[in-house]
Amino acid sequence: MHHPGLAVELVEVTTTGDRMLEAPLANVGGKGLFMKELEVSLLRGRADIAVHSMKDVVVHLPDQFIISAICEREDPHDAFVSNEYPALDHLPNGGRVGTCSLRRQAQLRSAYPSLRFENLRGNVNSRLSKLDAGEFDAIILAAAGLKRLDLSDRIRHALNTDVSLPAVGQGAVGIESRRSDIAVQDLLKPLDHLPTRRCVEAERAMNEKLEGGCQVPIGAYAQISGDRMLLEGLVGSVDGSHLIRTRIEGTADEPIRLGKRAADELIRRGAQDILREVFSENRTERP
Repeated sequence: MHHPGLAVELVEVTTTGDRMLEAPLANVGGKGLFMKELEVSLLRGRADIAVHSMKDVVVHLPDQFIISAICEREDPHDAFVSNEYPALDHLPNGGRVGTCSLRRQAQLRSAYPSLRFENLRGNVNSRLSKLDAGEFDAIILAAAGLKRLDLSDRIRHALNTDVSLPAVGQGAVGIESRRSDIAVQDLLKPLDHLPTRRCVEAERAMNEKLEGGCQVPIGAYAQISGDRMLLEGLVGSVDGSHLIRTRIEGTADEPIRLGKRAADELIRRGAQDILREVFSENRTERP
């Protein structure tokens, strides 16, 4: 639409994150596992761009790369998926809920301590297959992924952000390119959605100041109304025993400043103590 006649070739790359499906993601290197091989393809000239879910993008990109475009955000909420139950409130005591996200586990264990939250890895279809095979009573997935795969009918309902605050960048797609490739960056400019970019920048700035990486229980969700931005942030312990939240507002054209303010508020309330505990339990190195 923006560049008629432009030829585009899809280059298939299977990443380490795609292959290592049994261990919890936090124990095998985090979401950076989904990026490394793609960036090698960029460096070697095998590909010109790499497309990521922004919630999978590490806090610090290597200097050679840049996120040239962030597309308009899809539904950022977490989705409850079940074949038998309409909502988490209807699950029996000990009901099995599958999710690989420590962020989701922390929040949902706090809200639903009687449920069992178990690790679930794999692509969307393999996770749904495990649900359909009876391995779980319900699973939690990103609503955006289901909608993009035309699987909206599997969503029983979207979780309110008071129950499960989304991951940093959830629902937004980013396009990575070589920093030196100005021609490619120019081609991608029409795809960059400024309101989404500003929201994601605020969320990522909060995450960066917390030094949380993307595999610990941190949630963030920014929304713009007019020239104002509202940013919600959360840090939680994996067992759900401690959750710290903040909601701050500022000007939409200063997203990074707002993100850092949110981090400062979470730190003031004790977030660093929780994060130190999480890093220790999961033997995760700070980025």
